[in-house]
Order: sequence, then structure tokens, then C-alpha cells
Amino acid sequence: MKAIPLSISEANEFVKKYHRHNLSAIGCKFCIGALKNGNLIGVGIAGRPIARLLADKKTLEIIRVATDGTKNTNSFIYNRIRKIAQLMGYEKIITYTLKSESGASLRAIGAEIVAEVKPQSWNRKNRPRQEQPIYQQEKLRWEL
Repeated sequence: MKAIPLSISEANEFVKKYHRHNLSAIGCKFCIGALKNGNLIGVGIAGRPIARLLADKKTLEIIRVATDGTKNTNSFIYNRIRKIAQLMGYEKIITYTLKSESGASLRAIGAEIVAEVKPQSWNRKNRPRQEQPIYQQEKLRWEL
């Protein structure tokens, strides 16, 4: 596998096609793709933490990872984003999984669960957001 830089629009096109439950990301700090035999088999989108209390300019959130199902692609993307983030000076890298997901790819690279997150809406009266059904499921926050 080989990592390549991607634009947010390129990464979002892949997310629309392959992500199981999330919509496209709105913004990002950077995006990468995973190539195998010249074919794009996965993408990762990294950005500022969505939870404002974690947005301390030292923390990066992996917002989306999507693959076509090729083995070990998730771990490759998580690990590559971690390396890039560390080179950029980030001190903490976080991501979330549904509580119902195994987290095997994250465990494979040494990530640890640091919190359980209860369902909530990101939509606020003074800050309207598009609701997604995924917001009503319990999640785990991981630190890489």
C-alpha cells in the first residue's frame, strides 16, 4: 500500500460510496488516500475536533476513514494519519467508533479507548446542523 494526498472533494466522493454510516465531511486539515496496484482502496480525513472542548489546537481528530474492504487498509490509514499529525506537531490524535464496532484496526496500531460518548445532537438553536441517525448511537473515543 502507498499513501497519497487527496483533496476533501476526492476523499468525500470515496466516503459517499463506501462509508457505512456517515455523510461527507464538511472540512478538514488534510486528507490521504491508500493506493494498491494503482487503485484507490481507502481514504482518511483528519480535522479539528468536532467537540469544541477538545479543540485546543494540539488535538487532531480523524473524522472519517472509509475503505473498499481491502484487508489492513483501515490500520494503514490510521497509522499514516498519526505519523503525519505528529510531524505537524499535534500532541493528541483522537477518533470515534460506534460502541457496536470492534475497533480491531485501532487496537492493531496501539490505540486505546479513553471515553464512552453518549448519544447527542450537534444541532443547536444558534448553530443549526444537519442531523444524522448515527448521532443517536453510543460511541467510543480512542486516542492514538
